[in-house]
Formats: sequence, C-alpha cells, structure tokens
Amino acid sequence: MKIQILGPGCPKCVKLAENAEKAAKEAGIEFQIEKITDVKKISEFGIMVTPALAIDGEVKSTGKVLSVEEIKKYLTEK
Repeated sequence: MKIQILGPGCPKCVKLAENAEKAAKEAGIEFQIEKITDVKKISEFGIMVTPALAIDGEVKSTGKVLSVEEIKKYLTEK
C-alpha cells in the first residue's frame, strides 16, 4: 500500500506523515510512505489545501492533520 503525504514539508505535513506511519504499523499493513512536496505534482491531485493524505493515489483528506485512528479507518476500509 502506498501512503502519500502531499504538502510543502510544513510542521503539519510532518505530523501527518508521522501519524500515517504509526497508523499503518498499528494496523499491521505493509506500506510505503511517499512525501510529495512539488507544487505541480500536488496540483495534479486537485489539491488546493495542504497537508493532504492519499492512499494508493486516491485523495482521502485535505487541509487537516488526521489522527492515527482516523488514518487507520482509511487504511483498513475496502
């Protein structure tokens, strides 16, 4: 599973990445985290507000730092 963190690398982006990594580990999911900081690539996802979370290329959240529990819900839904 590919977890993508989209944002310029601000403190909120860093926290979202930390929460995503913790959520995936707690859920026992094999994952790879990709941090996308290039504004052009971020805009290709249609994102206007960062930080954003995408899972396997699908945007799940924009503009807020999700909790570990919130991210786990996205990681385990089918």
